[in-house]
Amino acid sequence: MWRTAWMASSWLAALTLTAAEPRAGNEAAGGAAPGGTFSLTSPDIAQGKKMTEAQVFNGFGCKGRNVSPAISWSNAPPATKSFALLMHDPDAPTGSGWWHWVVYDIPAEVSSLPADAGDPKKNLMPSGVVQGRTDFGTRGYGGPCPPPGKPHRYYLRLYALKVPKLEVPADASPAFIGFNVNANAIAKTELMGLYGR
Repeated sequence: MWRTAWMASSWLAALTLTAAEPRAGNEAAGGAAPGGTFSLTSPDIAQGKKMTEAQVFNGFGCKGRNVSPAISWSNAPPATKSFALLMHDPDAPTGSGWWHWVVYDIPAEVSSLPADAGDPKKNLMPSGVVQGRTDFGTRGYGGPCPPPGKPHRYYLRLYALKVPKLEVPADASPAFIGFNVNANAIAKTELMGLYGR
């Protein structure tokens, strides 16, 4: 019995990692909204450039301010019912990367998040938005803090979803949430920042 359960959980983990595999560019299954391509922008993260100390984690030997970036987006598909935002480092030496920010149930009418919205204590998220548990073991934003060496890539991905809410357990793992996000996504846009020390 335990062997069957282990095999099932291993299969789900492999499927989850495949579903969450980083892909380049903006993608839309349901087509972009009239007037442009679904896009994500930030005054705090420049595509392919080094992230600032403001966004870096404060701990594990890093001394950043751990402020989540301000972001805004436009031209979501008309069929969008909600959004999810996932920040992932595929270069972390874990075998499966590192989840830095997991946000879902963002209402379809929302088109931006202010800087530091990732701090649950500040209540800057729109009503109804859920911040899931990250690989730091806590809810909310956890900035970059890679081991010394080659810079890591940090993908900030925004998904337009076909459902108004993700029906996931309150204590769901980031990978489980990522699986459900990908299963319900109709479009995706991303930014990628770099950080190394």
